[in-house]
Amino acid sequence: MTAGETHRAIQAIEAAMDDDLGDELLGLLFTACHPILSPDARAALTLRVVGGLTTDEIARAFLSSEATIAQRIVRAKKTIAKAGLGFETPRGAERAARLPSVLEVIYLIFNEGYAATAGDDLIRPALCLEAQRLGRILAGLMPREGEALGLLALMEIQASRLGARTGPDGAAIPITEQNRARWDHLLIHRGLDALARAEALGGDVGNWGPYVLQAALAACHARARQATETDWPRIAALYDRLRVVAPSPVVDLNRAIAHSMAFGPEAGLRLVDEIGDTAALRHYAPLPAARGDFLFRAGRLAEARSEFQAAATLTRNARERAFLLARADACDGRR
Repeated sequence: MTAGETHRAIQAIEAAMDDDLGDELLGLLFTACHPILSPDARAALTLRVVGGLTTDEIARAFLSSEATIAQRIVRAKKTIAKAGLGFETPRGAERAARLPSVLEVIYLIFNEGYAATAGDDLIRPALCLEAQRLGRILAGLMPREGEALGLLALMEIQASRLGARTGPDGAAIPITEQNRARWDHLLIHRGLDALARAEALGGDVGNWGPYVLQAALAACHARARQATETDWPRIAALYDRLRVVAPSPVVDLNRAIAHSMAFGPEAGLRLVDEIGDTAALRHYAPLPAARGDFLFRAGRLAEARSEFQAAATLTRNARERAFLLARADACDGRR
């Protein structure tokens, strides 16, 4: 493609970005989330093209500079233009192949809002709201896609807890200690409804995709009126299945946590010790944090304190660091 052709293609992209999206929205979403772009570029372009956020808003959402985000978006548009991609919704096998990328980017945006990776705030509700909006649009345009419904259900249920995840001082509150009266029950209802539709499309649990499985996990918490009523054995079983469908070190860690809650801290320690040397988890704060919790519940307080301190050195989020250091101090208090 010549420089002139590339320039004209970029102009067409920018024109589409400024137009009323209408029936083109799904095509814009699939193009913005094309696998030829890096995950960071997909997220930025999705928020700009589909979400309508300004470059400055995107930069603030991801704690980046406006210049960096602007460059990211420009490079993404050039990549799309040079590849000759049009703002069209793929069909059949091609759409099925591209859908995971779309879902991944929307969930990436939601996760950054739900548990910020850096900065002073534990959560950024505006990002969650934008991801939920995109998820609702996608599920509305693709009502027969179980995974789109699963992702929507997962985000709605997770978002229902945002108001209870932090205290007045911004400190983190674990799900087992949250005031469930502060959960948004309208969002829970919406999430459970989307999950029911996804389950009906997928049939048996053996046919569920990763987002439907994760939504089913979230639903176990949503349905428990008190933390003591949580069906941890079912959560552990769902993680066993998720580990098969979407294996990852993070799923393995969450599975260990679920097994610790269902079958005792020693069960969690056995599983977490099996993944302790995984390269992807080597500098991942939740790993020593989880191990610290297992040790704490097992009464091994000195070891637990060491793990919580190690986790605090790994996190880049100030609120999470304060929470972990408080847990380390609690180990001294119980000695």
